[in-house]
Amino acid sequence: MPKTPAPKAPWYADGLKFTCTQCGNCCTGAPGYVYVDDEEIRMIAEFIGRSDGTLGREHLRRVGRRYSLTEDRRSGDCCFLKEVDGKRICSIYPVRPLQCRTWPFWDINLASPADWADAAKGCPGMNKGRHYDLVQIQLRAGAQSWGEVPV
Repeated sequence: MPKTPAPKAPWYADGLKFTCTQCGNCCTGAPGYVYVDDEEIRMIAEFIGRSDGTLGREHLRRVGRRYSLTEDRRSGDCCFLKEVDGKRICSIYPVRPLQCRTWPFWDINLASPADWADAAKGCPGMNKGRHYDLVQIQLRAGAQSWGEVPV
């Protein structure tokens, strides 16, 4: 019986480097969506001191059957992007949503070396700092819930 060839390793099989610099570039720009589920909403609410576990319209909007964080209409900034001492930072970084926690290990960025390089043009933390091996990258790229992504 012929042997099935081993699957081809992804282009990033040797790993990739990334350390968030909290530049805020991924938290601003063209309109978009940062989807959040009920658990993420509860964690964010608790983090910002809302004991009822909910977020108001200043933080949350309905998109079809889902919820997304709100953005400033003029700048495109996420509602949780704040300026502190001249630096734009995520004010909920420890409990940021899964979508944010898995950046830059999104399928669109991992599709090819050129796609990764293109994303890196706007992200000063890509290709620098912490090394993520293939398993760590795949774990982040495939995560379906907040708790699946280790810090």
